Amino acid sequence: MITGALKSRIDSLWTDFWTGGITNPLTVIEQITFLMYSRLLYMQERTQEKRAAITGNREPSLFGEGDQDCRWETWRHYSGSEMLPHVRDRVFPHFRRMAELSSGEGSQFAAFMKDAQLMIQKESLLVKAVNAVHDLPLEQGDTKGDLYEYLLSKLTTAGINGQFRTPRHIIRMMVELMRPQPTDRICDPSCGTAGFLIESYDYLLRQHSSAAGTHKEVIDGEEQIRFSGDLLGEHRVHVDTDMFHAYDFDATMLRIATMNLVMHGVKQPDVHYQDTLSQSFDERFPKDSKNAFNLILANPPFKGSLDEQDVASDILRTVKTKKTELLFIGLILRMLKSGGRSATIVPDGVLFGSSKAHVQLREYLIEKNQLEAVVSLPSGVFKPYAGVSTAIIIFTKGGQTENVFFYDVKSDGYTLDDKRIKIGDGKGDLIDVQTKFLQWQSREAVFSDRTAQAFTVGVDDIRQKDYDLSLNRYKESLSIAVHHEKPLEIVERLMALEREIDASVNALKDML
Repeated sequence: MITGALKSRIDSLWTDFWTGGITNPLTVIEQITFLMYSRLLYMQERTQEKRAAITGNREPSLFGEGDQDCRWETWRHYSGSEMLPHVRDRVFPHFRRMAELSSGEGSQFAAFMKDAQLMIQKESLLVKAVNAVHDLPLEQGDTKGDLYEYLLSKLTTAGINGQFRTPRHIIRMMVELMRPQPTDRICDPSCGTAGFLIESYDYLLRQHSSAAGTHKEVIDGEEQIRFSGDLLGEHRVHVDTDMFHAYDFDATMLRIATMNLVMHGVKQPDVHYQDTLSQSFDERFPKDSKNAFNLILANPPFKGSLDEQDVASDILRTVKTKKTELLFIGLILRMLKSGGRSATIVPDGVLFGSSKAHVQLREYLIEKNQLEAVVSLPSGVFKPYAGVSTAIIIFTKGGQTENVFFYDVKSDGYTLDDKRIKIGDGKGDLIDVQTKFLQWQSREAVFSDRTAQAFTVGVDDIRQKDYDLSLNRYKESLSIAVHHEKPLEIVERLMALEREIDASVNALKDML
């Protein structure tokens, strides 16, 4: 958690960009990311230099003989008139040359810098931005991850160009339901800002902490538990290089996703620019993408259709369609190892659509794999950007479906209007979802009451309903018998009341 003072610095920097003419929040974050990257490169170079002074072993420099003036500490002191052309004509070309690096911390991020452009045109804005980034505590592991998350939260409030993130509390619930392990290979085939991967990493830190590995700090008057030391120990190399895998076809989002992972402490995340549904994905990653992952967490695109000619043939064998929301489920099943699991957000249409492709996919999920759960979300979860009703489906590749766990989430802890204001502690039904799902998984409880929020449905019942997975097809409502008087009896009572009133009025008249 970052302090109020640090939030104020970010807010002030954000305002400087807007008043400086850069109003697209995605562009603002991208430009700040470039400056952070430049400073991180310099910090890494200084670390290598200090290590070399002690050991005598010098790693390849990040700045060649002709690039020493690209070091952050060199040009950050320039005046605005010197800084702007220097950063544009010297520093950014150096970023693009960095794309040729093949190893080392941050090299994955460098690969996405080949088309980096400086969008800041005002000298005064660049100076302000550089000074602000220099004052940020990028050397503090815990803080820099929180800092970048706060920066990314600006995307949520802005929602420009459809660029908004899955709500963080929904991501956290999904990760808690799936309980990733330190030996897993985790993937998001449409990663956006890498929220699912970041939350998975944070979950691992929380689960593998100990009293010796944490300390308490009071921040803004609130006691926080902070992590210290390397809590994943023997798994650190795997975590840094082979645990987290992400794909997207938006280069800007990939830059942000990679920086997000690096800022949170993952040294070399595996992030790729790629349309994962296309044939070219198979050609570029023939072995690394099939039967490769233990866990996939995703919120793939809901809208749009693709040319079947461009879709990978084995995905079409699973579900023959042009609809991306169906194709992504087929893709995820292909990417999972046998026994691998996924939690994926889908539009409600996937659950009850009557087209041949919809039914084919649901039948494949149930008959060839183990469909574990359908968690129905309220329709306002993605407001103010989209009002579509959604659900989370949880499934395992392979195995056999016997019963499916359903949960009807009525509140996610926030109002379901465009304002999305927190209600109480902001948890709503989400904690109950986790509790009951884990009870069902461990067979600690049986959820046979279909009038409750959580209940199970046998596979035979689902087959009889043409593999329909909409919660309302199975949820039962309590019927309360209501006795109504006969109309004639009601009329007679009204007439009796009128006679009583007339008698009372006449008695009052006689008294007067």
